[in-house]
Amino acid sequence: MDRFSLSVHPAAVRDATLVVVSGPDGAPAKVRFGPQANLDDMPVQSVLLSAEVDWGGAANPLVAALPELVELDVTGDRETTGLILLMQSELLGQRCGSGSVVNRLGEVLIVRLLRAQIEAGTTRTGLLAGLSDPRLSRAIVAMHDTPGRDWRNEDLAQIAGLSLSRFAGMFLKMVGETPAAYLRRWRLTLARQDVLRGDRVDSIARRYGYHSPEGFARAFKKHYGETPVSIRPRPAA
Repeated sequence: MDRFSLSVHPAAVRDATLVVVSGPDGAPAKVRFGPQANLDDMPVQSVLLSAEVDWGGAANPLVAALPELVELDVTGDRETTGLILLMQSELLGQRCGSGSVVNRLGEVLIVRLLRAQIEAGTTRTGLLAGLSDPRLSRAIVAMHDTPGRDWRNEDLAQIAGLSLSRFAGMFLKMVGETPAAYLRRWRLTLARQDVLRGDRVDSIARRYGYHSPEGFARAFKKHYGETPVSIRPRPAA
């Protein structure tokens, strides 16, 4: 996921996708994270901090994988509570570099939220559900790390430590698509980024395991409805 940027910026509650709510004692009690939801349905006086999370574009596979609303009880969680209080201090202090500090702390808070979802195994079918299983997670990470490799189900099953039939069945059930379909979509997601960056189409095709630029262009158009050449930035005159 390193190809996608994640940034967290202060925002009014009506615009926020990340909100921390206090308990009766005024201490952080609950984190509400709604990547696709509106969180302005709570008393403003109970909100300790609110922010907007930018996932670096809708192409980030985590956006589709996340549930509409994530809630995490942080009562008694000293580490997360300390993180939240430090964010609040930076927001209120408005010191030099506060924006950068809040952004980094916000990233850590989001990672902790996602980790809690994965470890709890409460995620719906999709990428996070696959990552919640240590065996499937190894296979998914391998595809992410080397998307251009000619991955076979047998290779991925071996990495996962599962039989071929068990791996294929678990992957389809938890991720919602076959390993080949997931890899194809991941490759095209990365390829679109590279096209928009101005990389050569033939180089991108080789990078992601396509046998020819023409084959890559056909797959790209089938997935996105437009050709790589049509969206590639034109060289400056």
